[in-house]
Amino acid sequence: MNIQNYINGQFHNPSSNNWIDNYNPSNGEVYGRIPNSSKDDVENAYIAAKSAFPSWSQTTLEERSRILIKISELLEANSQRFAEAESKDNGKPLSLAKAIDIPRAASNFRFFGNAITQFASESHESIGQDAINYTLKQAIGVVACISPWNLPLYLFTWKIAPAIAAGNCVVAKPSEITPVTAYLLGEICNEAGLPKGVLNIVHGLGTTTGQAIIEHPDIKAISFTGGTATGAHIAKIAAPMFKKLSLELGGKNPNIIFADCDYNDMLETTVRSSFANQGQICLCGSRIFVEASIYETFKTDFIKKVKQLKVGHPSKTSTNIGALVSKPHLEKVMQYINIAKEDNGTILYGGNKVIVKGYENGYYLEPTVIEVSTDECKVNQEEIFGPVVTIMPFNSEDDVLQMANKVKYGLSATLWTNNLKRTMRMSNQLQSGIVWVNTWMLRDLRTPFGGIKNSGIGREGGFEALRFFTEAKNVCIKY
Repeated sequence: MNIQNYINGQFHNPSSNNWIDNYNPSNGEVYGRIPNSSKDDVENAYIAAKSAFPSWSQTTLEERSRILIKISELLEANSQRFAEAESKDNGKPLSLAKAIDIPRAASNFRFFGNAITQFASESHESIGQDAINYTLKQAIGVVACISPWNLPLYLFTWKIAPAIAAGNCVVAKPSEITPVTAYLLGEICNEAGLPKGVLNIVHGLGTTTGQAIIEHPDIKAISFTGGTATGAHIAKIAAPMFKKLSLELGGKNPNIIFADCDYNDMLETTVRSSFANQGQICLCGSRIFVEASIYETFKTDFIKKVKQLKVGHPSKTSTNIGALVSKPHLEKVMQYINIAKEDNGTILYGGNKVIVKGYENGYYLEPTVIEVSTDECKVNQEEIFGPVVTIMPFNSEDDVLQMANKVKYGLSATLWTNNLKRTMRMSNQLQSGIVWVNTWMLRDLRTPFGGIKNSGIGREGGFEALRFFTEAKNVCIKY
């Protein structure tokens, strides 16, 4: 299938007629093409957004809310079609796309459709000065939303929904590796009655299309999720142009397990937090630290559970781990496994490519568990973003806290303990934007989401996202 750009409510081929092959990760075959959009395509998208902004920004909150909730309902009504497209395009199990990705995309529109009606302004009476101050929260104008390939529609809508709910018009770019559900979203938006130009979707490489978006002088805000190096590149260009930036970048998240945890719950959840979505989630707990007194027991039980995970074609109901997203990404993950061996890491399980019968050219990899003796090794310091975790024991709270914080990232952390005092101490001291205690990936869309250090700047979610996509203006009236 040929993907097209969605500009001003219509679908268009790229103006330059440049195309990129789109690969099916499950079999390694090309199954479509996507535009490699040029500056001209981005400019056309910007013009459409700019033209739509005066009307959309003055549309009532009730009408904006109605349209966003209608998009949500249409996504739910078409969930099977979208889940199948997501699974084929990304390589993730169909069961995962059906249970998580598409429902969450629908929830994003519903949540922000409701949230915008509760996004209140503030007022302050200046007693003794006969004055009152009130704050307006006004839409920025044309904003950019750039999303990654690991949770394609899930994270695409996580940005778009608050942007348009707040009254902005959007130029959006999904990952060129997983473009299909973003393309299909254009059809849903038209059916829901979203006015032309409010959302514009341009496809292409980061080096061409993405570069044209971030360099555009009149796109005033950029919300980006992706790699830390790309985030740094965006900041270098956008900061001197005084654009608003929200950057949700990489993670190397600790999973800290104390002996007093609920062991069985911890074990089941740790398998999931290690290998969900082939480990291609920025929140996966890829560094597992286990209290020494239960380390050997955990190691045995964890490996037993991991061996039961079925690597297979994404469409099979028995599949737990599908294909990695691309051949270059598979090769990158394999390189890290080889580096671990060179650094005296012990491969306790996995580490090999998997040949799936009938899909021999697909990008499959065994879930891999590596025992390391030091947290300073490369596989514990750098983001691998695949079905690879490391494990090592620790002896004290102070030791594990030091190791947990000794990376350049600070996105999330998971803590397993039933000691309340320890929970409070460590939650305060862990250097991360999110701390899960006795759970993982339990999300409330009202809460702020984001990281510190090289994991990014800014927060998404709830009113934090609506604040990002608006400008505060104070009005002072003396009476």
